[in-house]
Amino acid sequence: QVQLVESGGGSVQAGGSLRLSCVASGYTNWRNCMGWFRQGPGKEREGVAGVYNGGDSKYYADSVKGRFTLSQDNAKNTVYLQMNSLKPEDTAVYYCAAYYSSWCPRPRTTRDEYTYWGQGTQVTVSS
Repeated sequence: QVQLVESGGGSVQAGGSLRLSCVASGYTNWRNCMGWFRQGPGKEREGVAGVYNGGDSKYYADSVKGRFTLSQDNAKNTVYLQMNSLKPEDTAVYYCAAYYSSWCPRPRTTRDEYTYWGQGTQVTVSS
């Protein structure tokens, strides 16, 4: 059984930073095709960042480019989302997701394109 677990959320002031973590069990190469999503109050779930192309490529939503950085620690089977210069509009529940195959040649940016999901971690940014 595949399980994804996010952690690292919290409350920060605008301009602050947080680092989210996502660790998986039951799936060895999940980090090669995975994504970070978020869902703000009253909003649709949107893709924020992700990994594709065998783990060699990353994508970022325009709204977070230059502020968020995705990285991986293979030894810990963990993917991180470093979030800097946070804004109130970044407030959301953040989820990590993985595709059932470890190979995805293109970025997968919508929720329908992923198979496994974590439970989410709350990020709140105050002005």
